[in-house]
Amino acid sequence: MTTAVGTRSAETAAARRIHELESALGDPWDPDNPHGHRAVLEADDRSELPEETVRLLHTLGLAAEFVPERFGGRFERVDLLARMLRPVFRRDPSLGVGFGAGSFLAAVSVWAAGTEQQQRRTAELLLGGGRVAVAYRDLAHGNAFLRDEFGLTEDEDGLRLDGAKRVIVNAEHAAALVVFCRTDERPGSRSHSAVLLERATLPRDRVRDLDRFPTVGLRGCTMSGLAFTDCPVPRDALLGGWGDGVQLALSSFQLTRSVLPSMVLAGVDTALRTALRFALDRGVNGRPVLRNPQAKASLAGSFADLLVCDSLALTSTRAAHLHPEATGVYAAATKYLLPILLSDTVYDLSVLLGSSLYERSGAYGIFQKQVRDLPITSLGHSGTAACQSTVIPRLPVLAEHAWLAEPAPAPGLFRLRDDLPAFDPGRLGVAGTGDPLLAELADFAAGSTAVTAAGEYREVLETLVRTLGAELHELRSAARALAGRRRDDLADPRSYALMDRYSLLLAAASALGVWRHQNCGPDQFLARPEWVVLALLRICRRLGLGLAGRPAPGAETAVLDELLRRYRTGGSFDLYDDPTAAVPAG
Repeated sequence: MTTAVGTRSAETAAARRIHELESALGDPWDPDNPHGHRAVLEADDRSELPEETVRLLHTLGLAAEFVPERFGGRFERVDLLARMLRPVFRRDPSLGVGFGAGSFLAAVSVWAAGTEQQQRRTAELLLGGGRVAVAYRDLAHGNAFLRDEFGLTEDEDGLRLDGAKRVIVNAEHAAALVVFCRTDERPGSRSHSAVLLERATLPRDRVRDLDRFPTVGLRGCTMSGLAFTDCPVPRDALLGGWGDGVQLALSSFQLTRSVLPSMVLAGVDTALRTALRFALDRGVNGRPVLRNPQAKASLAGSFADLLVCDSLALTSTRAAHLHPEATGVYAAATKYLLPILLSDTVYDLSVLLGSSLYERSGAYGIFQKQVRDLPITSLGHSGTAACQSTVIPRLPVLAEHAWLAEPAPAPGLFRLRDDLPAFDPGRLGVAGTGDPLLAELADFAAGSTAVTAAGEYREVLETLVRTLGAELHELRSAARALAGRRRDDLADPRSYALMDRYSLLLAAASALGVWRHQNCGPDQFLARPEWVVLALLRICRRLGLGLAGRPAPGAETAVLDELLRRYRTGGSFDLYDDPTAAVPAG
């Protein structure tokens, strides 16, 4: 399918829905707001989702964001889906996962491999207010709390499901379940299958709910388990073909690994906003924040890190439409890198709060909840090891066929509000040999004329892109040396280091591309060089390529000024500067 999703209709409609959602959620710092921080923290103490907010999201029909348009929903662009859930994650990551993302993670498999009947029935459940849960096989994602699994067998009477899994998001509340099961004891990629089950149709005496699994983070999100004992399953419950489970999971991950981190970074928006609010109200170490160089550097740097994370999330989600053959690697790199950068950002901000970090209520209590929620939200369904195992074997292929050999990609990969070809889930799962993001970095390093637009930052930006270009050359040589090694032999510290370097270069390329191509419309700050200079300086330091001294103090000041402007006007701290209801009084 190549039909374009019109920029005016899609972008305008999404902006309107985001505004309606933010307005309905109201000021998060208003203690009387039933959807504000106080209500969220009280519900968290009870290990519940804030019920009034759950009802509000049902009323607003948020579940329609997960359902394709052809089935009556509003899902048309992957980048817009992630953006639509950010207002919810800014309030409460437990709500974001428990009400929204959990159902989307399950539904992706249905949109990718389900029959027309399965897809329509899943759409009906979601649009009617039901939730869908997914139980992945441990080996498909490597993140299970306990090594449980399901087994599916076939006989003349049909299919039979046995086994248990202790930790499934929304298992207790789900109207339907996508269950990945072992169907062959022999090793290999054809050893698993997936089924779509409706809870109401299963015999009650063959299904047992397991106790809730308590967690430190995401307390309000129900994580419990299910046990099946010789449970009959209709043959038409099979998703795809027999033995297609591993491929289906991997195809689904190409989407979910980029979408979920893109949603989750909105929680760090709240952490940064809370830390800035604290610093402005109380100062840092007895000094006003704007007279404390270290505090200013921490705030500006955290904002730059959020913009970098969103740049990588943006290109990864837009690549699902424009470069689906590269999406598997980009999604895995996004799922790997963003939790690292976001966790470091929250740690840096926690220093500003001092002992107030431990407050569990009041104006700053929401910060400690974000600190607790971020690690488990980032863990999700696909952790570090799984992402590494996806990317590392591809590095020698990309080094040989793509790096330094491709032209820079078209601007649409980086433009926030441009239209996109219609998303086709059937194109996921096919790996290519192209790497358009690093082609963008190589184009800059080769002397892109875009750098001449950096004005007073031209010299430092030239140094940064030259440094990153040299790093790309070194990475290419090191990745080529991996060629011919068995997959098992790639699990070593040197390979992991290459994965880290590669992911950081993708982030740098994404930031450069966003800066280069945001030259019109409402995103004027992104077209200025200060934020990308500060962002690249921080990436270079992470790569061990830090430049001496502070070569761009003016960039830090400009980025902090933009952060303060957005704070005072209620703009979001991501690429979009969307209006939020979090506007300080006075």
